Amino acid sequence: MALSPKRVKHRKVQRGRIKGNATRNCNVDFGDIALVALEPFWLTAQQIEAARVALNRRINRKGQVWIRVFPDKPYSKKPAETRQGKGKGAPDHWTAVVKPGQVLFEIGGVELDTAAQAIILAGSKLPFKTKVAYKQDVQ
Repeated sequence: MALSPKRVKHRKVQRGRIKGNATRNCNVDFGDIALVALEPFWLTAQQIEAARVALNRRINRKGQVWIRVFPDKPYSKKPAETRQGKGKGAPDHWTAVVKPGQVLFEIGGVELDTAAQAIILAGSKLPFKTKVAYKQDVQ
């Protein structure tokens, strides 16, 4: 089951633009190593789940993984081969708005080289550029 909010204020929202860099969720707060976004993107619940599964499989479910993003923006879509007009399409899936510099995943309680390999693998599952960030006192 993919991530989605239990309830929302509005069923459909406007797309909007992703401007600027992240000012929140941009520090490694919980784990020792983190995956950081370098590009603005709408990250789907399926992409978050794919990266999470890759992380957990690489670290053999040891240590702890923190998911720092949550898909709370509904992405609506009109059905294929439908004429334009007649209102906005139904919500299709959920996305998380990701800004450059935002921490996506953190890992703690695992050897640093294993965690780094897992973070790189999770980043390869995502369709935008990412980098590995370390906590200041670890590295």
